Amino acid sequence: MRPNTRLTVRLGPWLAARARRSVTTTSSAASNRDSQTFRLPDGRLLGFAEYGCPDGKPLLYFHGYPSSRFEAKPVDDLARKMGVRFISLERPGFGLSSPQPHRRLLDWPVDVERFAKDKGLDRFAVMGLSGGGPYALACAYALPRGMLTAVGLFASGPQWKAGAHRMTLTRRLTKHMANSWPATLRVTVDAMIRTMRWIAARDVARRRLDRWFARLLAKGQEKPGTDEAKAKLLRSAREERERMVKIVLEEPFAQGADAAVEEARLLSDLDWGFALEDVDFDPIRIWHGSVDVNAPIEMMRWMQRKLPHGILTEFDGDSHYAMGKHIERALTELMEDDARSGRSDATDLDPRADQAHGRRQNGA
Repeated sequence: MRPNTRLTVRLGPWLAARARRSVTTTSSAASNRDSQTFRLPDGRLLGFAEYGCPDGKPLLYFHGYPSSRFEAKPVDDLARKMGVRFISLERPGFGLSSPQPHRRLLDWPVDVERFAKDKGLDRFAVMGLSGGGPYALACAYALPRGMLTAVGLFASGPQWKAGAHRMTLTRRLTKHMANSWPATLRVTVDAMIRTMRWIAARDVARRRLDRWFARLLAKGQEKPGTDEAKAKLLRSAREERERMVKIVLEEPFAQGADAAVEEARLLSDLDWGFALEDVDFDPIRIWHGSVDVNAPIEMMRWMQRKLPHGILTEFDGDSHYAMGKHIERALTELMEDDARSGRSDATDLDPRADQAHGRRQNGA
């Protein structure tokens, strides 16, 4: 498991591209919006951030693995333009969210429903990126049909039942350690993160990262001609580097590596607690790169065949880390589903979903 590399590659160019348009838009109000908590009935805190349009169509976003609420920051401008209230929820143990030892995948929809009801969200869309994809599916299975308007899996993590042999050796070893030697994996990840934080704090690393971000920020712009313009570009690059370190190395592991180890076990479990054939929300949209190594396309095709209403859009030649450029298309299609859902009968609840929902509320 190499969380720093995974997230840096996924977010770096995307963050920088957004930053070219608004690198100085931080404010106390914005800061408050991206560091909020909600107290659940059992006393746990659920961390979340809000981006986009405050009074727009609500979409609950489930971050990748391992990550935090800040992962959704790059879509702030896009979501605002599209009229989407983009709410990024942190799973237990990540960022501001309290740990939930021995949790199950199907515990997540319970937290989501309580959060939505408290915030007055009668109907909303859900979208999961990478490791957040299985949690979006869990919501599609377990939440009452009338609550959801659209469901999307973006570069999603696969169900290992689709072919564990297709996963990389590193991921198979991580799965084995998470199940057999979780304490050893925890120590290993903690040491890795401490090392990466130390490296990121060195002057040499800072300068190299600043130059990298400066190149990304300058792409597509005229070459800065004055010393003042160059200094401004470097300041922007430093801001992006500091934000990247926070997103990649600090917030996901603010409480240590326990959540990352627990989630490695959950996501690689052959049994998610429900059958894909029973997820009959219509449609389940999947956007995936054809050369994704983290989540091989063959496994996503298998999942799409199992889902009664799965729609898989493949992007030829794109890897896991190249999918950021397709986020606008994905959001557009989700909002189209949301609009169609609004024209349908919102009271037509799915009996099987309601029965499953009732079983969980009773602790079954």
